[in-house]
Amino acid sequence: MTAKHDEDYVPSAEGWVREQVDKVTEAGTTDAVSIQGMKVVLLTMRGAKSGKIRKVPVMRVEHDGKYAAFASLGGAPKHPVWYYNLQADPKVTLQDGETVGEYVAREVDGAEYDEWWARGVDAYPPYAEYQTKTTRKIPVFVLEPTN
Repeated sequence: MTAKHDEDYVPSAEGWVREQVDKVTEAGTTDAVSIQGMKVVLLTMRGAKSGKIRKVPVMRVEHDGKYAAFASLGGAPKHPVWYYNLQADPKVTLQDGETVGEYVAREVDGAEYDEWWARGVDAYPPYAEYQTKTTRKIPVFVLEPTN
């Protein structure tokens, strides 16, 4: 996915997402941005409807070389758009700091969900509050390296 990124990239309609992606791109590292003072990783994926490249910062939740992405949308009643992108095409590029790798995302449930949920709340405590704001169970994807 990395070779064609820029020519197919469509910036987010969300201003804060666009700004964070621009800062990461300019600096070459996700260390250039944060959400509420906490580290993020940058996910690059293919749009489910457009087929274009989409980029989104998500909270950095890492364990044993795997990462998790929490489709919280701040506790909104609907999933973020990127949730559907990962369902349609689970292959992503993940940037953590200056390190970039290829990953495959899969939605988790059961005991694995519970483990990752606890890690997510530990890394970013507002997730617990977000869950109280919505009746949907906030989806969690585990991203595993392909190499």
